[in-house]
Amino acid sequence: MKIMKKSFFLPKHLVKKIQKINLRSQEALKDEDPISFYTWCRSSVILPSMIGHTFAVYNGQKHIPVYIREQMVGHKLGEFSPTRYFRGHKKTDRKAVRKKK
Repeated sequence: MKIMKKSFFLPKHLVKKIQKINLRSQEALKDEDPISFYTWCRSSVILPSMIGHTFAVYNGQKHIPVYIREQMVGHKLGEFSPTRYFRGHKKTDRKAVRKKK
């Protein structure tokens, strides 16, 4: 668990959604969509009340499903939805390298 030195940020609409879905029984949730929440707020801090839910976090192109586990408490939602992907370094053309010499 991450130790929080500052106060955390969580939008009010997200808090209301979490409280509403936590009040429902688990049997009712099995019939619904596996993704509980769609959110664009990557700076929201993960709280213990979010454990067990799946958030679809927007990364700039699409929503990435993030299943909240106990180890994630204290981190931000954006940490688990990467915005950039490393595809490797550019391969050099060997023929072009030989001609330069």
